[in-house]
Amino acid sequence: MAQFDPRYATPAYPARTSGAVDEGLRSYMLGVYNYMAAGVALTGIAAYLTWSLAVSGGQLTPFGQALYHSPLQYVVMLAPLGFVFFLSFRAERMSVGAAQLTFWLFAAVMGVSLSSIFLVFTGQSITQIFFVTAATFGALSLWGYTTKRDISGWGSFLFMGLVGIILASLVNLFLQSSALQFAVSAIGVLVFAGLTAYDTQRIKDGYYMVAGNAELAAKSAIMGALSLYLDFINMFMMLLNLFGQRD
Repeated sequence: MAQFDPRYATPAYPARTSGAVDEGLRSYMLGVYNYMAAGVALTGIAAYLTWSLAVSGGQLTPFGQALYHSPLQYVVMLAPLGFVFFLSFRAERMSVGAAQLTFWLFAAVMGVSLSSIFLVFTGQSITQIFFVTAATFGALSLWGYTTKRDISGWGSFLFMGLVGIILASLVNLFLQSSALQFAVSAIGVLVFAGLTAYDTQRIKDGYYMVAGNAELAAKSAIMGALSLYLDFINMFMMLLNLFGQRD
C-alpha cells in the first residue's frame, strides 16, 4: 500500500525562480539526492539482512514466524508511516542531527517492512525491477529539474490520485482482488511518476526560500530527500506488483 505523506494534505506551490541555476542550488540538490540514494541503499541492506535472519533453508526461522505471522507484522508495517508523520510535523523543531538520525532510522525500518518481498518475488525480478525503477526515476527527476514548464498545478490532481490509491489498497485488504490490485499498481506507477517530476521541481523551487540559512537548508534537504525516497520506493513496489516474477 502506498505510504501516505502528509506533505500532500496541504500542498503549497512556491513561485518559480527565473535566472541561471547557481552553485548553491546545485550543491543543495546534490545533498538531496545523496540523502535519498543513501536512504534507498540502507533500506535495501536492511531488507536483505532481515530476510536472511527470517529464512533459513527455505523455512521461516522463529524470528521470521514472529515477523511475518504474528501481530508484530502490523507494528512493522505501520512503523514507517509513523516515522513519516513524525518527520513531517517535527522537522522544523528538530536539530539537523536529530532529523538525519530519524531519516536513517526510517529508512532502516522501511527495509525491515519490505523484507517480505523476498518471500514473494524472485531475487532476479527484484533486481531487474529495481534497476528499471532507478532508470525511470532518474529520467523523470531530471526532467522535473530541467523543464522550464511550471508543473505546480499537477499537485492537486496527484494528491487526489494518491488518496484514491490508498483507499483502494485498504479496500483490497479485505477483497483480495487481483484485478483491483492490478489497477491500483498501474495507476500507482503513473501517480508516482508524476510525483517524482513534481517533487523535484518543488524541491528545486523551495531552495530559494531557505538559501542563506544553513540549518534550515539542511533540514529542507532531508525533507526533500524523504519526498523523493517515498516516490522511488512506491514506484518500485507498484512496478514489482505489475511485472515481478513470483517465487
